[in-house]
Amino acid sequence: MPRQTKQNPERGDARTRLLEAARDVIRSQGFAATTIDDLCKTAGVTKGAFFHHFENKETLGVAAAAYWAETTSAFFAEALYHDHDDPLDRLLRYVAFRKEIIDGDLAAFTCLVGTMTQEVYLSHPAIRDACAASIFGHTATLEPDIEAALKSHEIAADWTPASLAAHTQAVLQGAFILAKATGDRTSAHDSVDHLLRYLQLLFGRTLGRNGPRAWGGHSHG
Repeated sequence: MPRQTKQNPERGDARTRLLEAARDVIRSQGFAATTIDDLCKTAGVTKGAFFHHFENKETLGVAAAAYWAETTSAFFAEALYHDHDDPLDRLLRYVAFRKEIIDGDLAAFTCLVGTMTQEVYLSHPAIRDACAASIFGHTATLEPDIEAALKSHEIAADWTPASLAAHTQAVLQGAFILAKATGDRTSAHDSVDHLLRYLQLLFGRTLGRNGPRAWGGHSHG
């Protein structure tokens, strides 16, 4: 997922710095354990600046989910998997790209909105709903390629493009949980490899000798 790199530079205003602090700190230590002091220290702003922009930590959480949706949408929109003519190739290369960016520290590749959802789905319904909007908003971007792949490959499916798109996200979110549980991204890579195998079999695509790794571009295993 988007990380604080030369390609994703930090911007200067206090609100954005707080949102970027939330992105990084919450992925590292969770929503409940993150204090306003933590956020202000990481963002390099005062508490006065925090309360100028956010009523409390919950409103910050809602805004952070929306900011995550905005920035990740731009990140994925620029990815090279869109450049392939075959919609099935675009879908497979999307999943391979998701494997490729499972790299570095856990907090650098895990999902902010997935992390918050697991913690706050009962205690903070406003944050939960904002996280759902982010997750399902991204999921919806996969549906046109899935629908087009069904038509171009003449697949008569008893499932919907929306359900398959949601399944890809269920696998990815589960992969992040396994990586957190083991402290090792290998289990997450393995889960994405299985997702690639499943998609190839679902659409009748013959697996190559190297299986799903043929789609990966880079191997981090």
